[in-house]
Amino acid sequence: MIKHFKYFLVLLLTGTFYAAAAQTPQPGEKLDRHTIRIGEQTHLHLSIKLNVKDKVEFPVLADSIAGKIVIVGSKADTIFDKQDAALETIHRSYTITSFDSGEYVIPSYAFKTTTGPVYTQPLNLMVQTIAVDTTKAFYDIKQPLAVKYSFWDWLRDNWPWVAGGLLAIIIIAGIAYYIGKRPKKVVAVEPTKPKLPPHVIALQKLQELRSKKLYQQEVKLYHIELSEVLREYLEKRYLIKTHEQTTDEIFESLRRLEIADDNKNLLKQLLVLADLVKFAKEKPLPFENEQSMDDAIAFVNKTQQAYQPETDKEEGNK
Repeated sequence: MIKHFKYFLVLLLTGTFYAAAAQTPQPGEKLDRHTIRIGEQTHLHLSIKLNVKDKVEFPVLADSIAGKIVIVGSKADTIFDKQDAALETIHRSYTITSFDSGEYVIPSYAFKTTTGPVYTQPLNLMVQTIAVDTTKAFYDIKQPLAVKYSFWDWLRDNWPWVAGGLLAIIIIAGIAYYIGKRPKKVVAVEPTKPKLPPHVIALQKLQELRSKKLYQQEVKLYHIELSEVLREYLEKRYLIKTHEQTTDEIFESLRRLEIADDNKNLLKQLLVLADLVKFAKEKPLPFENEQSMDDAIAFVNKTQQAYQPETDKEEGNK
């Protein structure tokens, strides 16, 4: 009899313990990856499991964590416990990144519940730099192997186009002959303005940006406009779509071009600083803002393409 009573008492205490544990809100924290490279993204997950009748206030996260981790997006959802309809798990996922290398600690966050606050555990995030082997030289892209392909082979494959082209030439020649026999009307043609080369346009925009003196109050806007001028110059000078690429993708495109290493390093400093100001809320010193303008002008001058105005070309042809 005493043994049965003890067994019943143990079951009663165990059930009471698990019931209390089930009613206590249980916070959770998780990182998809604890190590990323500069500019890469990972996800921070915060969750709490509690009774559906309990109220909870989720922690409010700022735009950045630990000063260097940037939150670029978030998503929330609620999951009900399949085994116990009285329980639910509220989950929120944050997309985070960082533009500065180092080891950072994501702090503990508090959930305010009906029974009192409960806290998550701190998490470590390692942000690594991208290793660049400066000892290796840049090599040109090898040309494709030539395959023997005679004129008769080409004519055999393209004779319909050749016949159509000859017919089109005959028709155009006939139309031109007919038009040439008609009396001509003198039409005044306005002289077209010669197109400015990319480096001239870039230098003009840089001077206009400098005259605005945005770096005195609007530092972020100043670096954004400076980056846009350089991206537009690269797109027109080297024919790469810089506005659709990240800084790393731009330098991957420039790797195949003949640009001096010191000029590439100068450009990388400018674009990386602009990214830090835009995304990581970096605050450069006043002299760094002015130095960025001087470096941008120097980069354009050092990489400009030799250009002959169209008017000079026309006079030479005469």
